[in-house]
Amino acid sequence: MSEAELDIKQWGNSLGVRLPAAVARAAHLHADQRVRISVEGEQVVIKPLDVSRLTLEQRVAAYDVKRHGGEQMTTTQNLGAERW
Repeated sequence: MSEAELDIKQWGNSLGVRLPAAVARAAHLHADQRVRISVEGEQVVIKPLDVSRLTLEQRVAAYDVKRHGGEQMTTTQNLGAERW
């Protein structure tokens, strides 16, 4: 079991802790990996997320016009030197 005693530091308006390499290796964590952080009782728990890359078809299927605001640019008005 890997463990370390660390100081919590200010990071902008948030707090941060740097994980030592041995702890990250033991937990199978790596840079730029998505994790979920939760509080269970008085413990902070970090769990890796399984984030697989979505295909274009999956991204289009998940597109919600109400959430994303619909079409952002109109095609009826030229804004620059475009030609249709």
